Amino acid sequence: MTPTRPAVPALRATWLCQVLLLLLTAVAALPLPGAASAQSLSPQQRAEVVEVLREALKRDPTILRDAVAAMQQAQQQDRSVSQRGAIATHREALLHDVSDPVKGNPRGDVTIVEFFDVRCGYCKVLHPTMESLLRADSGVRLVLKDLPVLGAASVTASRALLAAQRQNKYLPLQDALMRLRGEPTEAVLQAEAERVGLDWARMQRDMADPATESRLQGNLDLARALSIEGTPALVIGDTLVPGAVDLATLRKLVAEARRKPG
Repeated sequence: MTPTRPAVPALRATWLCQVLLLLLTAVAALPLPGAASAQSLSPQQRAEVVEVLREALKRDPTILRDAVAAMQQAQQQDRSVSQRGAIATHREALLHDVSDPVKGNPRGDVTIVEFFDVRCGYCKVLHPTMESLLRADSGVRLVLKDLPVLGAASVTASRALLAAQRQNKYLPLQDALMRLRGEPTEAVLQAEAERVGLDWARMQRDMADPATESRLQGNLDLARALSIEGTPALVIGDTLVPGAVDLATLRKLVAEARRKPG
């Protein structure tokens, strides 16, 4: 069996990362020709720094890989801490906005908040998975937040959903649009709306209501506060989950949320 190089301990990798960053920053901060700075390295010092880096990477090229990996891990940890703080700060808007549509058990012991765009392919992949979770776990409460990030057609579809909510038909229309494989054009929206029993003329008026735009803007502002960068995005307990996940992962995250107090 060919021996493998032992994994670099996190402490060593972090130290390497800090050293490399300090050295590279020092080199990058050198003045341009004609500029002067008392804190800049001399040409000789700069050459020595570059030579140290060059020789170290020649001897062990994995140093840079380990350092970058450690830096990325540290950044992810910082991002997670920041997101948990944002979730705590905006907990009321996330969990208890009475205007938000809810699926599953309204009194469930675990709440999942899903930011979605009806035109998002990954959201469509997640949709039946989430349905399976709700069928299998009667203790899950799902809060839906429209986040139209994929252009004007997404905004129109989200307006249609919020207008449908005023006729108590948000969930059937949302299900229809999530299963839709084509574009939600106005003709398609009308056909799907009428198929689930909606009054299209009334929907058009409600879609144009400034209150509908205000709700969408509120969702966008909340997503921005949580540093959500795309859809779908799930908030489960104090964890932000970007992207579509499988049923096993959903169950694991729900179980973890149940074990946490509060």
